[in-house]
Amino acid sequence: MGYAIIKTGGKQYRVAVGDEIFVETIAGEPDDEVTFDEVLAISDGESLTTGTPFLEGATVTGKIVKHGRGKKIVVFKYKAKKGYRRKQGHRQPYTRVLIEAING
Repeated sequence: MGYAIIKTGGKQYRVAVGDEIFVETIAGEPDDEVTFDEVLAISDGESLTTGTPFLEGATVTGKIVKHGRGKKIVVFKYKAKKGYRRKQGHRQPYTRVLIEAING
């Protein structure tokens, strides 16, 4: 069973065929195909091939499953004894991707 290490949205992910990953928002509609060309490493189960920093000609293809937003986090700022309080919420958008093939 092989896997690959890809980079997208400033983060690195270890993916295998059939995995569903949550990545930073990618442009596209559900059921659109997406290609990740920043592949850092590929393993076929026995050997590991690494790039410097990326592997030439290696790609990982996937399909967009859906877009969504994560759970809300609360950002609360205050200064003691000064009456300063600010409460703000944030929900990070994401794209859910199904990995279909590792080429390389």
